[in-house]
Amino acid sequence: MFKADDYRLKIKALEETLGEAKYALDIDHRYGLLKELRAEQEKPEVWQDLERSAKIGREISANESKISSYEKGRKALDDAIEIIGLIEETGEEELVPELDRMMAAAEEDIEEMRVKALLRGKYDNSNALLSIHAGAGGTEACDWVSMLYRMYCRYAEMNGYKVTEIDRLAGDAAGLKSVDFRVEGENAYGYLKAEIGVHRLVRISPFDANKRRQTSFASLEVMPEVDDEAEVEIKDEDIRIDVYRSSGAGGQKVNKTETAIRITHFPTGIVVTCQNERSQLQNKEMAFKYLRSKLLEKQIEERMAAEAALKGETKKIEWGSQIRSYVFCPYTLVKDHRTGYEVGDVQSVMDGNIQGFIIDYLKKS
Repeated sequence: MFKADDYRLKIKALEETLGEAKYALDIDHRYGLLKELRAEQEKPEVWQDLERSAKIGREISANESKISSYEKGRKALDDAIEIIGLIEETGEEELVPELDRMMAAAEEDIEEMRVKALLRGKYDNSNALLSIHAGAGGTEACDWVSMLYRMYCRYAEMNGYKVTEIDRLAGDAAGLKSVDFRVEGENAYGYLKAEIGVHRLVRISPFDANKRRQTSFASLEVMPEVDDEAEVEIKDEDIRIDVYRSSGAGGQKVNKTETAIRITHFPTGIVVTCQNERSQLQNKEMAFKYLRSKLLEKQIEERMAAEAALKGETKKIEWGSQIRSYVFCPYTLVKDHRTGYEVGDVQSVMDGNIQGFIIDYLKKS
């Protein structure tokens, strides 16, 4: 028997969630802002400035995405209300399965919008620069770095993000000692900042003839990409720029010209490299972006440490305090009663399904 009141109560709860997300995202203001940005984009002086035009384009896309999410959720609820009225009026209960599908779609759309409302940090909407480094474990750790790299590339692909490799250092026998790459897309840093820390792998080693169980570690750094040079000041006297030949399999020009760039920042000791592009100028530009992002990350860490000291907290994020363990053997699923996630569901994580872990982090932060 069709119970319209139960559906109406569910719709009322979804409308409250939608209203909270609408307020958090300031949707009413975004309509006017989008109109202003489109008008500015049409100005001739903007066309001639590629950097400014690209920045405005990204802002337009971000605003359109948030407005579209709200309108999609609102329309889904309005359609569900109409279907409920139609079923009550005609008594055609064969429409109930269609109503259930509409309600499920509405819940999914509103949950997506609610997650976007959580990403309100200063840099959450920025592109992300990721750096993975092998830790304890030798060849195993290098192989673990390459596995993590593939996992995040798969995750980016599933979410419509673009991945650009910046630099890599191959392992002695297999895998990668380190890899730096850029993830470009809406809220890329907001989602991926939850992955910062040490990742631990436990499995039967494919490199051990005795098939012993091995534990490997890899650290992951996630930084927001900073386009505004005024955000982080880099003085000429504080850096040294070195040029060298790119590594690789060879080929036309790749090992014949010095296109790779290494920048050393003396006050902090930070060293960044870029050799992905064929042009020295492009590598230099990307290396400076990477350096600015690393300096910004350092500023954020120092500010967080100062806040923690004021609160009396002494726990630090350091090597050995892994944020997640991937246990391949023995393979056991244990359900976390707090989140409902199955801890140790390694296959789904390695296939790129890390959204659940990230959303859980956002809920708790």
